Amino acid sequence: MIKTDALIIGAGPTGLFTAHQLKLIGLSCEIVDNLDKIGGQCIELYPDKPIYDIPAIPECTGEELTNNLIKQLKPFNIKFHLSERVEEVKKNNENWHVKTNKGTEFSTPNIIIAGGVGSFEPRKFSPKECEKFENKSIFYAIKDKSIFKGKTVSIFGGGDSALDWAIELSNDSKVNLVHRRDEFRGAQATVDKMNELVKINKINLLTKYQLKSVSSKDNLESIEIEHDNKEIKNLKTDYVLGFFGLIMQLGPIANWGLNIDKKTISVDTEKFETNQKGIYAVGDICTYPGKLKLILSGFHEGALAARACFKLARPNEKYRFEFTTSSKSIKDRLGVKE
Repeated sequence: MIKTDALIIGAGPTGLFTAHQLKLIGLSCEIVDNLDKIGGQCIELYPDKPIYDIPAIPECTGEELTNNLIKQLKPFNIKFHLSERVEEVKKNNENWHVKTNKGTEFSTPNIIIAGGVGSFEPRKFSPKECEKFENKSIFYAIKDKSIFKGKTVSIFGGGDSALDWAIELSNDSKVNLVHRRDEFRGAQATVDKMNELVKINKINLLTKYQLKSVSSKDNLESIEIEHDNKEIKNLKTDYVLGFFGLIMQLGPIANWGLNIDKKTISVDTEKFETNQKGIYAVGDICTYPGKLKLILSGFHEGALAARACFKLARPNEKYRFEFTTSSKSIKDRLGVKE
């Protein structure tokens, strides 16, 4: 059983900054995230896309923001529990007993939900036989693009991810780009680039088609795609990539007795506490009058929630607000030498 002053659910920017605020005021905390990496939506959805509304940073990518927040946390040696999802939350006297899907157990007076809009699950191909090829020949995300070099890759989707990867992989692979419409949702510059590559036969574009079936022996060999007019085409392919976006799921959070409104959790604006004492919600997952779904709003919410945690974690101590510029205790925690 791990005992901690606060448990943060979610390792996105808001969760990371909330951890920083907890450690600044001398509280211990640990972070659980169902993704296999730190960064939340910033890393999963737009690691390379520019962000323009972080104070004092004119422009940065999701990956750069995440790396800077991790660097800011470095003095504190925070323990992360990645690829774990909180399954059970039960009240045990003054503390919450928390258990993950991997059996890790925590005892804490404070839980801060910073899970963005819930857990991410990719939208998948409908043919049932696709399941046995997942993470072998059929992928919904790319972690190592080198495996596609010199191969035939069939990419499905019409958004930025599908277009970006079609363009990128066309350098070293034979690419089929399949979309169920003639129109694309991606940025116009990306659509224009894709069309240029279609003209010079670097990308084989097939619109108004959807995946019908896959053919194989031991490995994936070909796929059948069906046109709106019911015409069937057979494509030889080594790999299939599907980029249909992500489904946001609240998951087990929905069963914790929280005041949930349209997949968001209602909170007060003093402590960002939910209807359950000692459980807070910050970032995109929380709602209140005037809520703005901005990263900078999440930072503000996390700072207030962190200070609210002090009362339950240290019931016999009085919290004293200190500025980081003048507090010796804070500088000591940060390892700052004067």
